[in-house]
Amino acid sequence: MTPQLLIFDLDGTLIDSRADLATAVNLMRRHFTLPPLPLDTITAFVGNGVRALVTRALQGTGVDVDEAMRVQGPLYRAHLVDETVLYPGVFDILHRLHQAGHRLAIATNKPVDACEVILTHFRIRPLFDKVLGGGSTPNLKPHPGAVETIMAGTGFGAADTWMIGDNDTDLECARRAGARSVFCAFGIGDRRAETPTVTIQTFDELAGLFPA
Repeated sequence: MTPQLLIFDLDGTLIDSRADLATAVNLMRRHFTLPPLPLDTITAFVGNGVRALVTRALQGTGVDVDEAMRVQGPLYRAHLVDETVLYPGVFDILHRLHQAGHRLAIATNKPVDACEVILTHFRIRPLFDKVLGGGSTPNLKPHPGAVETIMAGTGFGAADTWMIGDNDTDLECARRAGARSVFCAFGIGDRRAETPTVTIQTFDELAGLFPA
């Protein structure tokens, strides 16, 4: 197979980070003397960046979002890998894809400094040519800017580029960039009205989609 550019989302695609995201949100809410939210409620707020997560977690409370973001930042970074884990198969399959000659990258709405910590913690950072997160480009997904930046930096065209993620923001981002997409049905997001090129139920299925 011709080498492909495989651009991965992070939360809900490579990592199950629900517990740590909920911890940070509820610690932030406790700072403002608000009760905790259930895990499933917070999980439903994930996918459009930290500010959107904080805004959704504070809706109807009257708390200033800018002030909450200042509180959330240190809490978020203090609990990045307490309970976060790689999804089954991720470590081995990423190495197999890399060894097969495919180029790997990250495009996520998570702050890029947090991405670097997480990828390093799980010993997979060297596999990725480029890591773009919140703050790396002017716009978050579903804007196609991150995918377009990675394509330009690696020399791949849209026909050989795939965005792999668990959220409609990933799929829309791919569509707007002219790339193809893989929807990770095992993740925490929803494809909503988007139609992916391929849907997978487990991460292991990527090995069959992108052989050597």
